[in-house]
Order: sequence, then structure tokens, then C-alpha cells
Amino acid sequence: MSISLILTHPGGAHKDELLACSLLAAVHGVPIERREPTQADLDDVAIAVVDVGGEHDPARNNFDHHQFPADHPPACALTLVLQHLGVYEDARKFCDWLEPAEWFDTRGPVSTAKWLGVDRDTLAKLNSPVDVTVLRRFAKARRLEPGNPIWELLRFIGEDLLDYLRNLRERLDFIAQHAELWDVGGTEVLFLPRTESMSEEPSAGLGRYLESIGKSASVAGLVYPDRRGSGYGLSRHNDSPLFDFTRIQEEHDVHFAHARGFVAKTSAAEQARLRELLAAARV
Repeated sequence: MSISLILTHPGGAHKDELLACSLLAAVHGVPIERREPTQADLDDVAIAVVDVGGEHDPARNNFDHHQFPADHPPACALTLVLQHLGVYEDARKFCDWLEPAEWFDTRGPVSTAKWLGVDRDTLAKLNSPVDVTVLRRFAKARRLEPGNPIWELLRFIGEDLLDYLRNLRERLDFIAQHAELWDVGGTEVLFLPRTESMSEEPSAGLGRYLESIGKSASVAGLVYPDRRGSGYGLSRHNDSPLFDFTRIQEEHDVHFAHARGFVAKTSAAEQARLRELLAAARV
């Protein structure tokens, strides 16, 4: 459904409506206004009303959560827009920041800190001047048109988030089709072979893939095509102490091993040789 305007509340800005507006701006490329909605705005399906208006009705492009009961599971305006765009489930799986953002917006900093198992002061120490400036500039604007620097920044944020979610799902499907689990001295290693359709960042998504198949805790090493050469990268998974790649730094076909032992690069391309290097690096 096409929209002509994104409308959100005036006053202080928060991450949930900023990100929700960013997603809608990326999809529809329309202006954003910050003012109270009228009933005509809520009734107009061409106007997306975000985080205000007291109504959640995706069919009419109304995305407010403030009317939900106090015991409703944490769900903010961003939640509702992600659901509307059909990417919420992947966002919950692959965006570790999303659930804390939902809690923070609907439960506040004290309850969120308790839920995370930290004190409130720790949350404050994680504040970023990037967040502060973007939210402040967004809050000051009454209307943002395409071409305005803040509007363009919001569009970039929305585009990058959608690209990440859509491309990651495709990437995980690709890894599932091509990756193999190896046993190296009783230790599991994930191997991704070189293919013609190799990603620009071959190691991208490997950790998420292991999470998706329930292997994140048991796999200790990763082997994947080196994007800078014809060989492979070897690395620890989750910084497992079971591999120390300084142990293979003197091998003739190993051209780099990090001094802390967590990654190495080799010109070797044969699986048998890669297994030998892994066995030699096994602690």
C-alpha cells in the first residue's frame, strides 16, 4: 500500500519512532511530519501515523502502541512497523539490540536494567553522542522532506536495516546449502567452500547460521574463503580456546597468523591440507 506522508508526535524523540519512521521512509520515500494527528489523519490510509494516535491498525497504516495494556509483551512503534513489513521475526533473531529497545521504550530504564541484569548507571554509560544528536535533530524538525540531511540519514538507516535483514536471510540459506561440519580431533569446525557466487565478505553470517542450527556452543572453529586471496581464513568461533593459530605461523603456506592466535590466513585450498592445519592449531 502506497503512502504519501509519515506522521509522528512532536516533542521529545525516541529511538522507536525514529527507527519506525526510518523504515517507512526507506520503503516509501515520503516526507515526515512531527505533529499531533487529527481524526482525518488516522482515517487516511495514505498517511502512516507512527507512535501516536492511540490506534494500531496496519490496514490503515496506524502504528501506535500506547493503548496496549500494561501487561502486554514489550512492543513499541518499531515492533509494529517491522511486523507490518514482514521482517519482525528475522529482526528478533538477528538484531540483538531490538528486544532491549522494546523493553526500554515500554518499560523504562529501571525495569530494562533489571531485566538485563545490570544497574541503571551501566545503561547510561552506553549512551552514544551519535544517538543524542540524531534524536535531538529529529525532535527539532517539524517537517522533513527528501533531500533534507536528516531525512536522508533516516532513509539510510532504514535501508541498511532492511538490506541487512533481507540479505542475511539469503546468506543463511546459501550457507545451509554449501557449508559442512568437520570433526577435527573431536572438535567441531564449520567449513564453507569457495563457490562462484561467493559473498564479498565470505565469513559473513557464519555465526548467525550456527545459532540458527543450534551449534553455536559446540563449534570451535571456522574455515572460509579468504576474500583477499585464493586460499582460506581460519578462525576461532566465539573466541574458543581450543584453537591457537600461532601454532601454525611457521607453516610454509600460512602467510598470516594473528599474535593473539584467533585467526590465520593460508594459501592452502585443498580440504585435506586445511584439516592438517586445523589439527596442528588444536590446543
